[in-house]
This record gives sequence, C-alpha cells and structure tokens, in this order.
Amino acid sequence: MSSSDQQEPQAVRPIEVLYCQICTFPPEYCEFGSSLKRCKEWLQGAQPQLFEKYYSDEALQSKIGTLSLEAQAKLEKDTAKKEAKAEAKADAALKKKMASQVSIKRIERNKRKHVTAIHGLEAFDIDLKKAAKFLAQKFATGASVTKNAQGQDEIVVQGDVSDDVLELIEGAAGPLKGVPVDNVVIVEEKKKKTGE
Repeated sequence: MSSSDQQEPQAVRPIEVLYCQICTFPPEYCEFGSSLKRCKEWLQGAQPQLFEKYYSDEALQSKIGTLSLEAQAKLEKDTAKKEAKAEAKADAALKKKMASQVSIKRIERNKRKHVTAIHGLEAFDIDLKKAAKFLAQKFATGASVTKNAQGQDEIVVQGDVSDDVLELIEGAAGPLKGVPVDNVVIVEEKKKKTGE
C-alpha cells in the first residue's frame, strides 16, 4: 500500500448548539420552559431565521395541524398559565428583594470594644463567606459568618466599622454589589448593664 492510497481522516468538528439566553434551552425546546413569550422575543431579535423556522405561522400550523381542537385549546391555555405563573414568580422575587433590609449593627462588647454585625445580605444573592473574607481583608480584622439569635446568617466583623461598611455598600465594592443603599439601616446596640 502506498501512502497516496491512505487518506488522512478529517477531524470531525463539534456541533455548535445555540442556547436561548432566557430559558437556557435550545430554541426548539423553549416551549417547554416557563417564559415562552420572552424566549420568542429574544429569538426574533437574535436569530430571525430560526424564529421563522420554529414560530412562523406556517410552522405553528404544521405543528398544531396534528392536534384536535380540544387538545389545541388545552395546550394554549396551559402555555398561558405557565407564562403567567413564571411572571408572577419573578415579580414576587423582585418585590421580596426590594422589601428586604440590610441591617448593620454596632454592638458594644466591653467598655471600648465593639463588633459590627451585618445581616440581610443573603436576600440580595451575596455569598456571605466571600463578603466576610472581603471585609476581613479590607479592614485587616477578623470577620466570620455566624448565626444570630433568630437563626439567620450574619457577618460579624471585629471593630467599629459600621460607617465604613455603609460606604463600601454605597460604592458597590467587591462582593457587595447589587445592594440598594435605600435598604441599608445602621443600628447601635449597647450592652445592657448588670443590676447593682
């Protein structure tokens, strides 16, 4: 056998799959996601030829043509119900996020020793461990994530740094991005004196 008889196998290129930026499914499976209406809008803007292939009037008629009228009505009803439910869920999450408060407490330990406790950051999708590490590095003090008396996670930073933490939140520094300044409250808590 000569070398000319043997052909080198060509490298097989991987298939490139387009994924929807809204539901993360491929466009032909967007109908199984929870936000078909927004998926269609995205696909029409990003990939008009695929939109025509999957969601043009002819494509929809060919899909629906195999269904009975009752099944078609039920399908449309279920789709509308799913979309309304997804939108309501997104709105509820946004309202909850905007109603959440971040409290920065300055707690007196001894006569001149203070700690700063920050809680409520988890409502804004902030990783508390990363935020504690960032604050510890920023202020060169100890910082940890602990559970408070109500059983909620909070960041405890050694020292009186409540005003500095507020400035970091206002400046959207490090992992503290995304916290609205209007939702931040500073509270001062003094240690109760024992009875004489």
